[in-house]
Amino acid sequence: MVVMNQELLLVQMAHSIVEIWAMKQRLCHLPESMMAFVIVVMQLMSTSLVPIVLIRAKSLVQQRKKKPKKRYELESQGYAIKLEYINKGKHAKQSQQERNMALKAEQLEAEALRSEKEREKQEAEEPERQALDKYRQIEQEAMKEKEEMERSQREGEASKAFDWLDSNQDGKLQVEELQTHTAFDQNQDGTVSPDEAKFFLHNEEEMEKNEFVTTGWPLIKPFIMKAQGLEAPSQPEQPAGEIPLPDDHHQEESIPETDGEEGEEEDEEHEEEGEIVKPSPVTPSSIEYDAETQALIEAANKARNAYDEADRRLRDLEREIRQLEESNSKDYGPNEEYQPMDGQCYEYSDREYTYKLCPFDNGSQRPKHGGSETRLGSWDSWDGPEGSKYAAMKYDKGVQCWNGPQRSLKVHLSCGMENQLLSVSEPNRCEYEMKFTTPAACSEPRKPNDGDSEFHDEL
Repeated sequence: MVVMNQELLLVQMAHSIVEIWAMKQRLCHLPESMMAFVIVVMQLMSTSLVPIVLIRAKSLVQQRKKKPKKRYELESQGYAIKLEYINKGKHAKQSQQERNMALKAEQLEAEALRSEKEREKQEAEEPERQALDKYRQIEQEAMKEKEEMERSQREGEASKAFDWLDSNQDGKLQVEELQTHTAFDQNQDGTVSPDEAKFFLHNEEEMEKNEFVTTGWPLIKPFIMKAQGLEAPSQPEQPAGEIPLPDDHHQEESIPETDGEEGEEEDEEHEEEGEIVKPSPVTPSSIEYDAETQALIEAANKARNAYDEADRRLRDLEREIRQLEESNSKDYGPNEEYQPMDGQCYEYSDREYTYKLCPFDNGSQRPKHGGSETRLGSWDSWDGPEGSKYAAMKYDKGVQCWNGPQRSLKVHLSCGMENQLLSVSEPNRCEYEMKFTTPAACSEPRKPNDGDSEFHDEL
């Protein structure tokens, strides 16, 4: 009986140690002879190490049997979450399809309403246009009249200035006449040289009145104003206006101001000495419309506002429809299990950067110590190997590297209890890779049997 028990023990030991050998063979891939290993074990059985080896062997066997059960439990939990994702994804897709159908029905109504409002706008704008044409003609005539008055004022001012400078009254302005006015002393040496005087005569010896009025006075006027202390322009040409010429050391006569007719409202703006007065442009707001025209304008404005509102509503519907159709066209997996990840973002940080992944949108990186965000790529497609299409995501057309290609990103997916960005690397320049776990990547687990043994399978 003792012998039989010993034999049974030896058989169990041998079997357990062979299993340990199988583990070693599988993990280390060492080319050993199974028979030689068994012989060594049989030799050890005659020593005091036999009980220890047996206990260790049984412990390893028990641990090995627990691992598949633990893995099965984790995979089961992840798969349960995946089933929830599938339900959410299918429900979201159905809701989007129903919403899209409702929006298209609204779109038809909005298009009809916009067409109606456009017709009403055109009908309201036509009588408004006809009524305003009359006022536009009045405006143009008023503007033309003011421009003519301005031109007349400029010419009158220039004519008086010419008569004042033409000391010999021969109808010509000559170098000698300009030399008597220190206002033309450009280098401030106390005298007006012939060259300085010729500058104002277009490098000629003299200038007739007509030429002076059109081209000479705009050049001379700023220097006279500067001498009087009215202003010191950096450029000689200035806007036309009513300028009183100063008394000169060599000439006591001064040119009087060019005034308009008494009682005109424009003259009220000529108070300050030397101020250049510009007429206010005639605009629609400066005209008082009759009651009928005002009513037409208000009706047209109301019609335009109604059309703008209808047009804006239609464009909002069209934009929402495009977004829904774009979302519906995305591949969220065989059973829509990846759909709940759309619209979410996940981050991972290392010592230099914070990386962000927004599934089905883009991936990016941002320096941790300040700086702008750099897009690594935008969603393109699934990029897993053959037979496992949904194992990886492809993002391309990122920001171009300096003297390099556009950045791109590949995201490797694996089963996990939660959506989590685990790591980021750059195996090649401007080519980034991320590792991401998600319950959506979990497969339905196979329940292990108590008698199953990976070692037995391998042996």
